[in-house]
Amino acid sequence: MKKEQSQNDFYTRKAKESGYPARSIFKLKEIDEKFKIFKKGDRVLDLGSAPGSWLLYLSAKVGENGKVIGVDTKELNVALPSNCFFFQKDVFAFPKNFDDRSKLLEKKFNAVVSDLAPKTSGIREKDNFESFVLSKRAFEIAKESLLEKGSFICKIFESPEVNNFLKEIKPFFKQVHLYKTKATPKGSREAFIVCLNFVG
Repeated sequence: MKKEQSQNDFYTRKAKESGYPARSIFKLKEIDEKFKIFKKGDRVLDLGSAPGSWLLYLSAKVGENGKVIGVDTKELNVALPSNCFFFQKDVFAFPKNFDDRSKLLEKKFNAVVSDLAPKTSGIREKDNFESFVLSKRAFEIAKESLLEKGSFICKIFESPEVNNFLKEIKPFFKQVHLYKTKATPKGSREAFIVCLNFVG
């Protein structure tokens, strides 16, 4: 068995044993533990939230006085705690034409997180570009939605566009990091942009 496949299987099995639908939980958990992002009472917006692992993790982190709102075009098949809400919508429509719960989106957020990813085609340039477009959209939403000193986490495929994108982001935050998690297989182009202390 290839090392990457073995690593994937380990994290997938560990996620299921822990009650999470996907191994992506360990990526967010690692980022949170390193950068100390989420706290009790926070409001968090989760873009690309299906199948729901991040929602469940965030729900526990923010507690009963916090709120977590997920957005994804895919259906969510997990039972959500009472402090979580989900919109099956396209982020490019955000927040237009949502439903009567849209008032949940009117208040700003302590953090915006994005696990958005394209449906990969195997064509590197195409996949990288589509990932970049989704990341740009997540950043646009974060600029509109974050409270002062808020945080932004965004998955992106590494490509030549990333450095220019980081330069675009840096004026809006006191700290910006490009970070690869241990749960990301070696050789994967996936990375996370971690931004702290939004200054607007």
